[in-house]
Amino acid sequence: MKNITAIYPGTFDPITFGHLEIIKRAAKIFDHIIIAVAEDTNKSPLFSLEERVAMAEVEVAKLKNTTTKIKVSPFSGLLVDFAERSGATVVIRGLRAVSDFEYEFQMAYMNQKINSKVETLFIPANEASNFISSRFVKEMARLGGNIEGFVSQEIAQKLYDSRK
Repeated sequence: MKNITAIYPGTFDPITFGHLEIIKRAAKIFDHIIIAVAEDTNKSPLFSLEERVAMAEVEVAKLKNTTTKIKVSPFSGLLVDFAERSGATVVIRGLRAVSDFEYEFQMAYMNQKINSKVETLFIPANEASNFISSRFVKEMARLGGNIEGFVSQEIAQKLYDSRK
């Protein structure tokens, strides 16, 4: 089998248990995974790029029972260009719902047109993390809701602290 590097891109604002579930499952398939934290985004992140990278590094370090080498790296610009510079040939995308699929399918098609050497692999969310989104977790925390079960205690505390 080839020594394959995959990229799992996202804003990770913040990284959730849903993201970590996709990473764990991808680690069963690939030899190397780069968690690519996007600087350029049409979203308005709550946390800075540096904070998002640091949170992802802490959470990824907690993953056990994986021989896959996983690293976290910030990136800007086109994902497929970053993939090529990083030696990655696969982009991992998590899917929660049909609405995710439509957007992700269009993005995969565009990436394929830009760089045909990079393939996209969709991994559906499992039942337990199907509904978790960073946007909803941030909103729940902002309103003082209990976000246990969606993010780690450390990230929950950062979200609660961001309200001050």
